[in-house]
Amino acid sequence: MPEALFAFDKAWREKGFFLLAGVDEAGRGPWAGPVAAAAVVLKPDTSWPELNDSKKLTPDVRETLYGKIVAESLYHSVRMVSPDVIDKINILKATFQAMTEAIRSLDVEPGLILIDGNQRIPRLPARLQEPVVGGDAKSASIAAASVLAKVTRDRYMTEVDKKFPQYHFASNKGYGTAEHAEALKKFGPSPIHRRSYAPVRAALAPELPFESVVSP
Repeated sequence: MPEALFAFDKAWREKGFFLLAGVDEAGRGPWAGPVAAAAVVLKPDTSWPELNDSKKLTPDVRETLYGKIVAESLYHSVRMVSPDVIDKINILKATFQAMTEAIRSLDVEPGLILIDGNQRIPRLPARLQEPVVGGDAKSASIAAASVLAKVTRDRYMTEVDKKFPQYHFASNKGYGTAEHAEALKKFGPSPIHRRSYAPVRAALAPELPFESVVSP
């Protein structure tokens, strides 16, 4: 319930963490495109009944919330890390890089950073971080970050679809749908495909059975 999301954050503020930042990512699993991370500091009196984990919202509701977050949050930031970097350092490190850049772009040092997941961000002080498993369904700040990250990345993939329409990025957002798999087999990888990912590696090495390449 939305009320529980805001109550979760309120409990942390009552412990003295007034500048509370929520952090979440979008796009760890796709075969193509960047990974995005957002950081959001909400006003303490924020109350949006429709706010939830971005995966549980319709595209229209996400877009509406995106506008509210940008207009009404105290601070917000989104950063994306490219497929080239993902291939070079791996998706987990790329996700942490995007999160670090998003937090450092807030123009304020949060009193506490609530992070979706079970790990702290390596390059930031541990004392400022609180991992929250399933945080995008527990914390309003994390849920807001999840919306900001997903909408930003979805918009990017929709735009890049104009350049590479054969992969249907506007609809699949780079995720491994059957349609995407067929396009990958037929056309090979695009410049924004993640070449370290198993299905993309298989498309680069057609002599290998598609199922024989192990995922990263």
